[in-house]
Amino acid sequence: MSDLRPAHDATDTADAGTLTVRFFAGARAAAGRTEETASAGRSLDELLAELADRHGERLAAVLRVASFLVDGVTCHDRRAPLPAGATIDVLPPFAGG
Repeated sequence: MSDLRPAHDATDTADAGTLTVRFFAGARAAAGRTEETASAGRSLDELLAELADRHGERLAAVLRVASFLVDGVTCHDRRAPLPAGATIDVLPPFAGG
């Protein structure tokens, strides 16, 4: 008798409990990297507190004035749980025109 369950792909669980955080411009300089991962199951405010603790006051200052996208959409509720597998973009104010 054959097993009719779908095959399990190892990549299915790789991102199940994580978030990808991408840093742009001044946020990238302050964090010292372009991207990192963090565990899911928290709000944006909680994630930002962890990032500030991890990277110090320079990044904390940028985070206070930055905008944030969650999977490409502006985040309006910073206390809502972030979905596992989401990509969070940290966008500091940009100058120019």
